[in-house]
Amino acid sequence: MTNGHIYDLVMKDIGGADVPLDRFKGKVLLIVNVASKCGFTPQYAGLQSLYERYKDKGLEILGFPANDFLWQEPGSDSDIKSFCSTKYNVSFPMFSKISVKGRDIHPLYKALTEKETNPKFSGKITWNFNKFLVSRNGEIVDRFDSKVEPLDQRLLGAVETAIGGVAG
Repeated sequence: MTNGHIYDLVMKDIGGADVPLDRFKGKVLLIVNVASKCGFTPQYAGLQSLYERYKDKGLEILGFPANDFLWQEPGSDSDIKSFCSTKYNVSFPMFSKISVKGRDIHPLYKALTEKETNPKFSGKITWNFNKFLVSRNGEIVDRFDSKVEPLDQRLLGAVETAIGGVAG
C-alpha cells in the first residue's frame, strides 16, 4: 500500500457505479468495514459526526459493508444504503458489499492486511468496524480496532495529524 497503490483500484459504490479510488488522491482516508447488525453498528453515528467535522479539511470516510462476521451484514446493497441513510443519515461514501477476509478477500483488504503491502499495520481483520487511516499520499499511517470509537481521542488525534495544518 505504500506509494499509493490503493489508487490503482476501482470499487463499486453502494449504488453500483464504478469509483476509481484515485478520485481520493490528496485526501486523508478512514477505511472502515461496516455491518448493519453488529454490536458496533452504532459507530455509524460517530463516523458520520467525524466526517462532518473534518470533510472540509480533507477527510473522506469510506465504508465497506462486509458479511464476514456472524452474518451481520445480510442485506443487499440497496438494503444497506437505505438502513445507513434512514437510521444514521450517512453521507460519507459507502461501497458495495465485499469480503474483508478469507479465500474471497477483496484486493483492497488484501492490500490493507498483508505484511508485504502494509508492513506497519498488517494483520487480519478482527471484526466489523476495523479502521485504517490512510495519509494524503496513500500510505497507511494507523489502524484502529473495532472497539476504538470514531470520536476516541486517539483516533481524533491521528486524523488531525494526518490532515496536518490545513485551514478550514
